[in-house]
Amino acid sequence: MAILPLLLLVLGLFRVNEATAQKPNILLLLADDLGIGEVGCFGNNTIRTPNIDRLAREGVKLTHHISAAPLCSPSRSAFMTGRYPIRTGMTGHDDGGKKVILWTGASGGLPTNETTFAKILKEQGYSTGIIGKWHLGVSCNTRDDFCHHPLNHGFDYFYGMPFTLVNDCEVTRESETARGFKKELWCQVQVFFITVLTLLISKSWKCINIPWTLIVAGTLCGTLYFLYWYIAFQFLPYWNCIFMRNFEIVEQPMDLETRAGQIVKESKAFINRNKDGPFLLFVSFLHIHTPLYTTKKFRGRSKHDLYGDNIEEMDWMIGQILESIDQEGLINNTFTYFTSDHGGYLEGMDGSPHLKGSNGIYRGGKGMGGLEGGIRVPGIVRWPGVLPANTVIDKPTSLMDIYPTVTKLGQGKPPQDRIIDGKDLMPLLQGHVAQSDHEFMFHYCDEHLHAVRWQQPNSDIVWKVHYISPKFAEGAGACYGSKLCSCSGEKVVYHVPPLLYNLSNDPSEKNPLPNDSGLYGEVLQTVQEAVAHHKASLHVVPRQLYGLNNVWKPWLQPCCGTFPFCWCNKQSAK
Repeated sequence: MAILPLLLLVLGLFRVNEATAQKPNILLLLADDLGIGEVGCFGNNTIRTPNIDRLAREGVKLTHHISAAPLCSPSRSAFMTGRYPIRTGMTGHDDGGKKVILWTGASGGLPTNETTFAKILKEQGYSTGIIGKWHLGVSCNTRDDFCHHPLNHGFDYFYGMPFTLVNDCEVTRESETARGFKKELWCQVQVFFITVLTLLISKSWKCINIPWTLIVAGTLCGTLYFLYWYIAFQFLPYWNCIFMRNFEIVEQPMDLETRAGQIVKESKAFINRNKDGPFLLFVSFLHIHTPLYTTKKFRGRSKHDLYGDNIEEMDWMIGQILESIDQEGLINNTFTYFTSDHGGYLEGMDGSPHLKGSNGIYRGGKGMGGLEGGIRVPGIVRWPGVLPANTVIDKPTSLMDIYPTVTKLGQGKPPQDRIIDGKDLMPLLQGHVAQSDHEFMFHYCDEHLHAVRWQQPNSDIVWKVHYISPKFAEGAGACYGSKLCSCSGEKVVYHVPPLLYNLSNDPSEKNPLPNDSGLYGEVLQTVQEAVAHHKASLHVVPRQLYGLNNVWKPWLQPCCGTFPFCWCNKQSAK
């Protein structure tokens, strides 16, 4: 009888090895701006997320899961490539608020020489699809070169938004795009008008000796400049709020009321079409980014106004997609992953206390460099029969880890000519190792290193050093009055000497260690050496979100008609 338990153990191990030897289907579910404090299985008891909670019960919950950046475009580029945004040129900057891609008609985006996990899996025979938000650029030189488009980064199928949801997509909301620049532009208009008027009067009275041709030429140039920006901002819903199927625009501007249902429908259809596998389906939700648009069916259902309604609608969408996996009998052969691109947005919308995010016990939020609330996100991985159910891992892991993990599961190999910062998660998820392979993590705000995390070897201690952090008003925990916190300059605090926290017993980062202790010096020296090594590995690359790469270029503007007459709804016509 003693042989029977041993036989069962061997059979169990054989089943796991057999499952992992096959190419599993891969389902990636990425929320937008979801805070770790907004999910039931991560401690929230007032917002209903039964489908996300189900994933956690049936899989592994990652409670120390870290985004590579606190904003959309940089974080998503790291997710797709397994590399810090600083390596790919996908870091933003404070000047003009160019922290993410601002236009579908901009030339910046995920560089063409980067290799995504979708591209590798496609080479291994996977059907690859992305449904939902992209926000990593569209074209480079012409309207139809689509150099940054998902179909040129390894995906077979794209149904979604090349940009991101913004208030401008809902006509009843106040515009949120480039607020600071708009104010500056209005001041420029007034100065320009007064200058032209002064020149005209002075010339008429013969007080100045400037040729009329020069005055007219200057006036014309200035008028064209302001007309350009007027058109750019006045028709934002037509420029940015569009939906595409592959390379074709199907809605311009998009119909928000039908989006949730259509994303679910397209996800189910993709699963059904590719049920014989293997497939990669990346569902990149528009929820819960501002303007928090929620369909009528879910409005008023939660205890947290539109914010909670939006989360509960997204949870329903996840449930519908998981139901499709169940119905097709794919659950045991599907690696399912859920997370958020970064922490919740604390500055909120419309000044309402109910329309802002929650990052639980963690300090800070979206856009706040190395503060824990901006980068610690919910993480769940499910694969029945291969990964243990109802398990919690509290070791540092990263969104970048999905890159080497799914690449290896799909029997592909990452490129050998560059540094991949992500680590294979499977040994940690299966309990084969006690610690993750991340000894150090580097936390950037734009291109400025704000903090560094150190997982001390052979220990449960995780240290965190802060070099820079946002400057809050007294008693505030966010940059209220601004859309986002700054990463440098007068609106940040430069910590000299740096602050050191023991995250293992102070996850809220409230009590820094005294800088005159011996332990402080030892930890700081170790981290400083790691920073020097990390910086030595960086190379100068084109900055995708800087300067002219991140302005509206009419000749690059995706348009379903003859520019500038860009409007259509091909879905309602079907």
